[in-house]
Amino acid sequence: MNSAYMNKLLLIDLDTKTSEIISLSEELKEYWIGGKGFGAKLLFDLLPERCDPLGKDNLLMFMTGPLTGTMAPAMRGCIVTKSPLTNAFLDSYFGGRFAPEIKYAGYDGIIIKGKADKPVYISIHDKKIEIRDAEGIWGLDTLQANQAVKDQLKDESFKVVTIGQAGEHLIPFSLICCEYNRQAGRGGAGAVMGSKNLKAIAVRGTNLVKVNDGKRFKAACKTALNDLDKSEDINALKQAGTASAVEFANEAGLFPHRNYSGGTFDKAPQLAEKGQAKHLWLGSSACMGCPIRCSKMGAVRTGRYKGIVTDMVEYESAGLMGANLDIADIRAVAHLVKLCDRFGMDSMSTGSVIGFAMEAAEKGLIDSPDEVEIKFASAEAADYLIRAIAEKRGRLGKLLAQGVKKAAQEMGSTAESFAVHVKGMEAPAWGPRGASGMGLAIMTADRGACHQRAFPIANEIGGEEWQGKTFTPCEIEGKADLVFALQNYAAGTDTLVKCDFGSFGIQPSTYSEMLCAATGKDFKENIFDIVGERIWNLTRLFNLREGMDVSDEKLPPRFVNEPLPDGPHKGERISEQDMAYMKEDYYRARGWDKNGTPANETLKRLGIKGLLNE
Repeated sequence: MNSAYMNKLLLIDLDTKTSEIISLSEELKEYWIGGKGFGAKLLFDLLPERCDPLGKDNLLMFMTGPLTGTMAPAMRGCIVTKSPLTNAFLDSYFGGRFAPEIKYAGYDGIIIKGKADKPVYISIHDKKIEIRDAEGIWGLDTLQANQAVKDQLKDESFKVVTIGQAGEHLIPFSLICCEYNRQAGRGGAGAVMGSKNLKAIAVRGTNLVKVNDGKRFKAACKTALNDLDKSEDINALKQAGTASAVEFANEAGLFPHRNYSGGTFDKAPQLAEKGQAKHLWLGSSACMGCPIRCSKMGAVRTGRYKGIVTDMVEYESAGLMGANLDIADIRAVAHLVKLCDRFGMDSMSTGSVIGFAMEAAEKGLIDSPDEVEIKFASAEAADYLIRAIAEKRGRLGKLLAQGVKKAAQEMGSTAESFAVHVKGMEAPAWGPRGASGMGLAIMTADRGACHQRAFPIANEIGGEEWQGKTFTPCEIEGKADLVFALQNYAAGTDTLVKCDFGSFGIQPSTYSEMLCAATGKDFKENIFDIVGERIWNLTRLFNLREGMDVSDEKLPPRFVNEPLPDGPHKGERISEQDMAYMKEDYYRARGWDKNGTPANETLKRLGIKGLLNE
């Protein structure tokens, strides 16, 4: 029977310099589907308990979904590992062309274990697997390394992922650059890759991805395109990508300003669509086969940073590397984000770390180096800190390279009061004091502070109904059930691996129909809710096994103790009582006990075998 699965995983052992094929079991496909599901199950089963995230025993996995490599709008990939930033489960997503190429090479995913004794890169050309010397490209930035690998292979058609100097230096928020302008940014997967002495992976494939029922699949994909065409959110993304969210967030009082001390920035329009269009954009671009084309191609055309080729400055980067640092010049922000991309550092975490450092300097807790004054609104200071962090240069660079949590702990309790993170991961650019459900989502996300596991702001601020209910921004009743449902569905569709933006328009029934037509399996429309809840419980068990302290499942003091000083929700905060109520209600909705541990009845209902809490 034809199926969109390739039915093979490629396991590469850097210790022994060998590879082997692992067959996909029917149970893995039935219960976990692909993407995040495959990654969560394999990490739980294969990873030694309490292993060091930067030790040789950690696994680094590149997972595709059953729709990857087809004409469906689900072309992204998923990296799964144990995070060196949070010591917990990590799934980090990327677009571009690398994930489809894994399928074309004949695999549903790549699993890498062990550690090379010197810098290497991996070349995968269908069944031909090579581990090649990379000492000549170690030390290059992500873009230079990408081209160097292609030059060595004498084939530009290879799709390549690389790390930069930050990954080599094991910065715990370093990223993996996936074919130039796409990054798997959050949580430090780049450091895991660097810890294995692995500089790059190059993949080229010549296989076809076949679907079970071509006619049915084409019809389902056409329905998906129609779903997207009807969506106002998708039309906004086609026009301006995520830059379209800047003014929305600012007007709602959710836009981080000066290390999240405020929720509005009077110069936000300069970072939004009009500012970027004026100074950066030249045309639109897309991930492979994507009908949305939410990205842009452009360059800085005037001013100090003239000549920099750039993509769009995404919302999160505009917020955290712009407003959060009190920097309004989009050209400077584009330069800073490009620096992060080339060094291979997550611009979200980096922007948060720099904002923290600027406030610490303002409060007299750290001294500025001789070269530059560390202060808000200084692009020069941000530039200096990016380079110092990536290279672990000097005392300040080494301090901040640990991330906000550990840097604040080293500095003392005063610094911890304005360190904005959850479970060690720096927060996204959606300050939740004006949207309590977003606070709960950030607080309970399986990989630390994250807006992509659930986005209740669409219901709280955007007015979207959920099961016939409407919500006000700051109420706390009912938010647990909303977040529970949104988290499940997001995790379920991350098995495909779908584009987050595609899910703004594509209906659950359409995703289900594409999945059934592609695989030949008879999944119901609610499959993503069921599988998503199963995944969410498995990642919870993983995090508890690896030592997660549930007392850390809370918002940072800034959101709890300091009322918003501005915006439409001025005076609001999420109190200790609010947090306690929402967390208790959330554990109830999930079927977890008061300590946040999944109950046996929940695990049995979800068919999670062999993991009951005896």
